[in-house]
Amino acid sequence: MLFRLNNVWKSYGGAEILKGVSFQVNPSEKVGLVGRNGAGKTTVFRMITGQESPDEGEIIKMNGLTLGLLDQHVDFGNAETVHTAALSAFKEIHDIEAEMRLLEKQMETDHSDAVLERYADLQTAFEHADGFSYAAKAEAVLLGMGFPPDKWNDDVRKLSGGQKNRLGMVRLLLSNSDVLLLDEPTNHLDTDAVEWLEDFLKTYDKTYVVISHDRYFLDRTTDRVIEIDRGVAVTYKGNYSKYLEERELRREQQLREYENQQALINKTEEFIRRNLEGQKTKQAKSRRTLLARMERIEAVTSEKSGGNFGLKHVERAGNNVLTAEDLTIGYEGKVLASGLNFSVHRGEALGIIGGNGTGKTTLIKTLLGNIRELGGKIHWGTKTNIGYYSQNLEGLEPRNEVVQELRRVAPMADNNTLRGFLAKFLFMGEDVFKPVSALSGGEKGRLALAKLIYSQKNVLILDEPTNHLDIPSRESLENALEEYDGTIIVVSHDRFFLDKIASQMLSFEPDGRVLDFAGNYTEFHDWKMSGPPALAIGAVSSSRPTESEPGPATTGSTPITPPTREHLSKNQINQLEKRIKQIEADIPALEAEAASLTKEMSDPKAASDYPRLAEITEKLNQTESSIKALYEEWESAAEQLGG
Repeated sequence: MLFRLNNVWKSYGGAEILKGVSFQVNPSEKVGLVGRNGAGKTTVFRMITGQESPDEGEIIKMNGLTLGLLDQHVDFGNAETVHTAALSAFKEIHDIEAEMRLLEKQMETDHSDAVLERYADLQTAFEHADGFSYAAKAEAVLLGMGFPPDKWNDDVRKLSGGQKNRLGMVRLLLSNSDVLLLDEPTNHLDTDAVEWLEDFLKTYDKTYVVISHDRYFLDRTTDRVIEIDRGVAVTYKGNYSKYLEERELRREQQLREYENQQALINKTEEFIRRNLEGQKTKQAKSRRTLLARMERIEAVTSEKSGGNFGLKHVERAGNNVLTAEDLTIGYEGKVLASGLNFSVHRGEALGIIGGNGTGKTTLIKTLLGNIRELGGKIHWGTKTNIGYYSQNLEGLEPRNEVVQELRRVAPMADNNTLRGFLAKFLFMGEDVFKPVSALSGGEKGRLALAKLIYSQKNVLILDEPTNHLDIPSRESLENALEEYDGTIIVVSHDRFFLDKIASQMLSFEPDGRVLDFAGNYTEFHDWKMSGPPALAIGAVSSSRPTESEPGPATTGSTPITPPTREHLSKNQINQLEKRIKQIEADIPALEAEAASLTKEMSDPKAASDYPRLAEITEKLNQTESSIKALYEEWESAAEQLGG
């Protein structure tokens, strides 16, 4: 046992947040802590670290337990650069090194057994603390968290808030704490850094507890989920997907128990009414006492019954909803992507992903006509009626109540219908009468999405629709979109959401390529990691990315002019044809080897083993050189044969 919460209660301003939370965390466990916003997840972290105390109950921790928590405002002490801030995580090693340097100076004149023995002890401690590899480990984590070598000497005082949080995460991962407490660790990371962090945590040999709205991240990094729900903690074995399955089974069982108890209560109350003044008065009073003592089961709803949004079918658009032909997007003097060719058909959902500044939002603005395309054409199909959701939450009237705001897109709908629809977006009871101005960012996001989906548009363009939403709200949105029979185009970094919704992926890559893939995010990611061939720069194919054309064979800067077919003997022709077949068999094997080496380089274990990392890098360079040489030889041979 590392730590345990026993019947912990916590209130703020008279509102009970935690109502008897109990759970235990053990060595090497990888735990996800989930629950809606305001459920008390961060409060649990603050009590574990001692920043707050429970009103009732106790928190028991193992003696000497070290906890690592990323603070809201990261302080790097006396560290001046990104590199020294990362190395500051190794205070123990630095202290050992400092004492060793002092002893080395002392040993110039003092050769006593005590000094020599102390130095030997320090050498052993230095080795056990990975003193010979800690710098390489720090640099590997810096790279993984998005700090390339040319940023290592940057002044930490001049970093942005997001960069400071990432650097704080670097130091936390290097801290060697017994337990890492990770509160929304992916918030300031791009997709590459998130995937690196996932791989790092999968091989991490200590314990961590993570709070995250990124369900895909939770799926890949946890083996146990603790849900804080209505003030108590419920534990589930397995990752996030397994938790969803188990939670639904548990809620269905609880729903059956609730319905059975309600039937018993109704039957007992009827018996009491009929017999309280009759011959069975004693029995009636006994049953009344039984009812008073009965522990009531709380009402729940099955997650699977959360659908049925009562939406009318949207107007049917033409089969070809959107086609882009040789599209170039960007701004005057700055092209972000060119040669885009893709199409979206009725009923499909196109998911768009990519790093900041790669062109995702620019593409959306171009499709909406807010900015002009720089080249190519955009064709919208017949009978398309487009609705747009902006992550800036534009278009809400602050003075309206929630139900009045929804009525703006449905003037003739009655109150019960509107309230029933709003309940699907978690606006319950009196919540529907709140003014829009009093809503949180997440509530405004839910209301804007409710309006858009209820508006009966047959094409929805959504820009980061899950940004302001907690996990229950994201699930509600997914339920709505799964019922929607129109066409969806969505920019999102929420990989779990894209797995549920997307049928096609458009990926803006860091090197300028734009890839079009038929399938959801996981299928795209698995295909991409399997080692695709070289891909066209800034171009999109209709189904799979295409190979780039190999360049001409050269020696230095002078092109080689090979002999043509008419100058070759029959034997030379046979030899060339045989060689071409051999090259065509060799290239895929080498490309698979290169993909495997690239994947191995991204493994945190390899990244922390500097000699092995250097060996992999050299082998990858040799393999890529061999691939390039084979392409050049293939082209030369094909040219000689007139192919």
